[in-house]
Amino acid sequence: MLKQDLILRNPLQHLGFETEDILPGGGFGAVLAPAGVGKTALLVQLALNGMLRNRNVLHISLNDPVNKVTLWYNELFGHLADRYEATQINRLWESVLPHRFIMTFRVESFSVPKLEERLNDLTEQGIFSTEIMIIDGLHCDASLQNDLVALKKLAGKSGMRIWFTVHTHRRESPGEDGLPASFSPVAGLFDLVLELQPEREDIHIKLLRGAESAAPGGALLLDPSTMLIKNRSNGGTCT
Repeated sequence: MLKQDLILRNPLQHLGFETEDILPGGGFGAVLAPAGVGKTALLVQLALNGMLRNRNVLHISLNDPVNKVTLWYNELFGHLADRYEATQINRLWESVLPHRFIMTFRVESFSVPKLEERLNDLTEQGIFSTEIMIIDGLHCDASLQNDLVALKKLAGKSGMRIWFTVHTHRRESPGEDGLPASFSPVAGLFDLVLELQPEREDIHIKLLRGAESAAPGGALLLDPSTMLIKNRSNGGTCT
């Protein structure tokens, strides 16, 4: 009951998407925001939703060690399920943990061939087969055009969905497409783009690019106190 309840509270349904998999197989999704706004917190919640649906999520961090990434998952899952009794929460958490694998790289040592080699090792040894990948800390700009194209091909071969955090600057001017100028050169590779916009005490989640089925004007916020996604209209947590 707890598991199904958390699945049905999928936050992105409030942006108008009709299915749980808002990215197509082989698709790219991005969360854009300046440093410290909540990009990692948002993607961890998307990862948790995937894990609850028995999807294998590979979380790649280029900045934080494994213990810090683990803390993000523990804290956000605890906030999401805090209305339920501890025994029930712990039992569910233990059941979904096998669907997550955390991998770290140094930014300067990250490369697509190296990533593909490590993915193959995990798969061939029967350790983990990735369905959703999160890459946190990669600079998605023109300098990484070739790497992103290679990642897109890798995703296409396996059908996995890849989410990225994208660092932007608070006073960065938008390009002709309305996206941050630094991101525009590679934006064509992305199927869905979300932006976190701090406004006074709120953090608004804006859909800049997405599936045709997505309704414009979705009303979602990140709660600055818990970093949980919530519905703007009633203040209730959505995930």
